[in-house]
Amino acid sequence: MSTSTTASVSTHILDTSVGRPAAGVAVRVSARSGREAPWQALGGSATDADGRCKDLPALPEGTTHVRLDFEVEPYLAQTAAQTVKQQADAQQDAPANRDSGAVFFPEVVITFTVTPGEHYHVPLLLNPFGYSVYRGS
Repeated sequence: MSTSTTASVSTHILDTSVGRPAAGVAVRVSARSGREAPWQALGGSATDADGRCKDLPALPEGTTHVRLDFEVEPYLAQTAAQTVKQQADAQQDAPANRDSGAVFFPEVVITFTVTPGEHYHVPLLLNPFGYSVYRGS
């Protein structure tokens, strides 16, 4: 919750490759009180079944920059393994198109500025080979 002296942050993740929320993704929050100030790790959470982090740590007074670190590699690796299995089951006699199994984006780091008294909802739209973020409401 934001106050007149602090900002607040929330996020959610939508996996656009399957059209559903990304559950179980670890998200860490860091903050700093100026462009040249050191980052302060505040803690983290994980996305729930709706892809939302409902318990991100509060931002300290004086925060001007926030960094969200999304650890997407375990989620994307699991999703890729499920997709390969589904394709193999559907095409038992056809050769499967498989890559090396490596995840292209193991993490996504988003940094943005905040103003005291404002709430910032920053959704992550994710797929195996790309992502997008925006300031939501």
